[in-house]
Amino acid sequence: MSSDREGPMGGAPATDDDLSLPKATVQKMISDLLPKDISCAKETRDLIIECCVEFIHLISSDANEICEQESKKTIAPEHIMGALKRLGFEQYVTEVDGVLKDHKQALKDREKKVSKWEQSGKTEEELLAEQERLFAASRMRYEASAQAP
Repeated sequence: MSSDREGPMGGAPATDDDLSLPKATVQKMISDLLPKDISCAKETRDLIIECCVEFIHLISSDANEICEQESKKTIAPEHIMGALKRLGFEQYVTEVDGVLKDHKQALKDREKKVSKWEQSGKTEEELLAEQERLFAASRMRYEASAQAP
């Protein structure tokens, strides 16, 4: 298992930026959750980010321990759920399980979309040629509309 202090690629120690969440994404989540007449100070947003990072670290460290106890080398969703239970966050397990099921369904749906292209009966070269024809036709329409008075 990798050290808690290793960087994202297993090399140098992680910096604060490596161990953070996108500020804009967190700000949007906060704004979406708060009533429209309530704002959130940047310092508050940064504190929420620090709390989230600490929570993720706590859960992942405990999940890693469970994983090692089972002599596994990959943390699986059930290790995360086990860590939530061990750390007293049982109330989140049902929601996490629901999110996991939704994620698995989204992956299946994405695979179905890929297989539709495979079932088209066309080779990759034919699909690329068709795409080029569509781009050329679109370019011609654009150029024609730009030249029109």
